[in-house]
Amino acid sequence: MKRIPMTVEGEKALREELAHLKGVERPRISAAIAEARELGDLKENAEYHAAREQQSFAEGRVNEIEAKLSNAQVIDITSINKTGKVLFGTTVVLINMENDQEVEYKIVGDDESDIKVNKISVNSPIARAMIGKEEGDVVVVNTPSGGVEYEIDEVKHV
Repeated sequence: MKRIPMTVEGEKALREELAHLKGVERPRISAAIAEARELGDLKENAEYHAAREQQSFAEGRVNEIEAKLSNAQVIDITSINKTGKVLFGTTVVLINMENDQEVEYKIVGDDESDIKVNKISVNSPIARAMIGKEEGDVVVVNTPSGGVEYEIDEVKHV
C-alpha cells in the first residue's frame, strides 16, 4: 500500500473530524432518519431521503478518513535535524526573482494543503521543485505561462 505523508497537525485534524463524524453526526443523522420514518410513506418522504443522503455522505467520509489514517506516514518535522534543506513539513520563504515579491509556504500532505493559509501539497510543482534544495538555491517552477525562478531565502523547521 502506498503511504500517505502527513504532518502531526494534519493527522490530528483528521482524527478530530473522524471523532466528530462518529460522535456527533452519526447520532444526529440516525435520529433524523427515525423521525422521518415516523412520518409514514417513505417513497414520498423528502426528509427521509435527505437524511439517508447525509448518512451516505458521512459514512463515505468516515471510510475515507479511516483509510487515510491507516496508510498515514506521520512526519514530525520538529524531530528532524535542522539541515537548512527543504523537506516535507518545512516552511519555506521564497523570493520571486522577477519582481522581488516574498512568499512563505509550508509543505504538507495532499489533504492538508490549503493555499489560502499558504500550505502547499508536497506533490505540487512548486514543492517538487524545492524538495532537497537549500537556503540560497534558485529553483525554477514550471507554470503554464513558463518557468518562474524563486530564490529560497529561508527554511524553517517548525
